[in-house]
Amino acid sequence: MLQYYSCFVVAPCRQTLGVWKHVVPLQNPKMFRRCWRKSWHPDRPYTGSVPSNPNSEIPVQGEKPFHTPVMVKEVLQFLNIKPGQVVLDLTFGAGGHSKAILQSVPGVTVVVADRDPTAFRMAQRLAEECQGKVKPVLGRFSELNNLLPALGLGPGTVDAALLDAGCSSMQMDSAERGFSLSKDGPLDMRMDGDRYPDMPCAADVVNALDQQALASVLAAYGEERHTRKIAAAIAQARSVYPIGRTLQLASIVAGAFPASALYARRDRLQRPSHVATKTFQALRIFVNDELNELHAGLRVAQTLLRPKGRLCVLTFHSLEDRLTKRFLRGEDLAAPPRRSLRQHARARPAGLEEEFEEEEKGEEGGNSVHWVSLKKVIKPSEEEVQENPRARSAKLRTAVRQ
Repeated sequence: MLQYYSCFVVAPCRQTLGVWKHVVPLQNPKMFRRCWRKSWHPDRPYTGSVPSNPNSEIPVQGEKPFHTPVMVKEVLQFLNIKPGQVVLDLTFGAGGHSKAILQSVPGVTVVVADRDPTAFRMAQRLAEECQGKVKPVLGRFSELNNLLPALGLGPGTVDAALLDAGCSSMQMDSAERGFSLSKDGPLDMRMDGDRYPDMPCAADVVNALDQQALASVLAAYGEERHTRKIAAAIAQARSVYPIGRTLQLASIVAGAFPASALYARRDRLQRPSHVATKTFQALRIFVNDELNELHAGLRVAQTLLRPKGRLCVLTFHSLEDRLTKRFLRGEDLAAPPRRSLRQHARARPAGLEEEFEEEEKGEEGGNSVHWVSLKKVIKPSEEEVQENPRARSAKLRTAVRQ
């Protein structure tokens, strides 16, 4: 008889994002609880984060930057920062946006936060170079309410805030972090595994979750259509040997499809995309609890921004963008998502669409109790996408705190 493990899953739909309590069956709950508390195989080299030289991942002058910031001009334009103001960069990354703010606005104070210890070390180095202008903080969005008051930040003390969601290029390009399916490394994917060594990594997820639960994760966080096929392939492969390497998982997912389908998918630049791309995205989001953390970060910005303070949010996939859009519209993310006019028209007889026109008007740039959107969603220019292909899926949403 199957037992059930209850977890919160953020689930996508065609237009918006909702949160509900999802129950998935678990074949062996005792094994899952044991492995969820600690690494799947503590003695194996592929589990856990790989210790590295604290300075090895920090680029030096003259080297190619690890991360190219997206839509810098647009961010500076909509934040409209004035000299002497306080700016909160919730995701420092490699510091591209923060450095642009410091260079363009004199006398500004930038409080930078990041959950990644590598990014935090880079922020500390920038703080040493810019005496008194940069204040680094190490922590997740959900931890900032306890960390920022020590820097003198309280409600209404921030003039502008920036949130660059998702995974940075320096994380993707580091094989030992386990984010990339094109580079062999331990299947880790934790953004702050050094801080939380007992936190489950991607290898724990693919080895511990039963087939149905794994399919649910791939559907909810990767918007993958072939979840059953991929979950079945993973379950069959791990029954022979535990899955612990990135290229190992990529080959297992690829083996679930015919050879002709390996690169049949196309990205927004019409370039071939590996069939395991969405699987890796789903695992990364699930392991790092990215959507709930994004919601926490938006709430932090809402609390700290003064009236008329500005917020810019950069997202890189539809789940992040839907959540941000619903938050800025003032929707309750725990409630069922609102249906669009098109969905209402499909479900109701013709001639009844008029009563839903007001709801459709708020689909883009709508107002809420706390926010007034400055503009509809902004996308990078063709020139920027050609120079930085990773910007192809970026979307920028801007709003003013009421």
